[in-house]
Formats: sequence, structure tokens, C-alpha cells
Amino acid sequence: MAEKTVLLKRGEGRSFWMLNGLYTVKASGDETGGALTVMEMTIPAGWGPPPHTHPGTESVHVLEGRIRYYINGETIDGGPGSFFHIPEGTWERFEPLETSRLLVVYTPGGYIEEFFADAGEPATANELPTPSTEPPDFERFAQAGARHGVQMRPKPEG
Repeated sequence: MAEKTVLLKRGEGRSFWMLNGLYTVKASGDETGGALTVMEMTIPAGWGPPPHTHPGTESVHVLEGRIRYYINGETIDGGPGSFFHIPEGTWERFEPLETSRLLVVYTPGGYIEEFFADAGEPATANELPTPSTEPPDFERFAQAGARHGVQMRPKPEG
């Protein structure tokens, strides 16, 4: 059981830059007694993750922007107010169709923020990073994922 209340304002939390996006931990597994991790993600168009699956569930609420989800062979678009719940073990990926802000809840908590710390880099400002001109290093992300129970496949071409 969590022993303390977590209160963060917009822009607060442990943040990482990855895939040209800003990923902020709003409540960590340590802070919730391992029950869940809550993250706020701001991701530019076209910069979503490769296909992946992980232990536990993932619930995504679109706060701003539009995303396209690819879940077990289905393609589903969502805009502000859309909600997606992805069961454990489901292969999925998404891509923002425009810069999008998401609230994402992972259960159980803990492993996922460690993945982001391993695969990303600490954000030095609460803003999107300077866009990279290099393609993402899939192997580095896949290796970081493997260390934290996240399985990845290369992103489909096109």
C-alpha cells in the first residue's frame, strides 16, 4: 500500500526525452506501492513507439491531439477524450497524427519508468527535445526493453 499522497502540477515529475518526445512520470511504482505507474507523454506526429508488449496493462487517455493505434492487427484512431485499455501481452503500437499529449497508466507499476530511464535520456527542460535527424536506434530500445520485460519488434515500413 502506498504510504504517501503524490501531488504534482503540470510540468512536474521525473521526465525523459525519447523518440523526439517528452515522457514524464507523474506517479511511480515506488510511490504507489507497486500498484501502478502514471505517465504524461507529449509526442510529435509520427514519433510513436515500435510494436511492443509488456507485463501488465496499459490504459491511455488522449488529452490533446490525435493518435492512431495498431492493436492486434486492428487500426483505431482516437482524439481528445478517447480512451484505450490494452490487456497484458497484447502487441500494439501507436503513432500521433499530430503533436499529442497522453495520460498513460501502467499496471503493475515500477518496471516501465525504469525502461524509460534506461532507453531515454533525462530531460533538461519540460519541453519537447530538439528534433533528432537520425533514425531511432531500434536495437538500443529493444535491449533496454528486454532488461525491463518489454518486448519489441521493428516498426513496419511505410
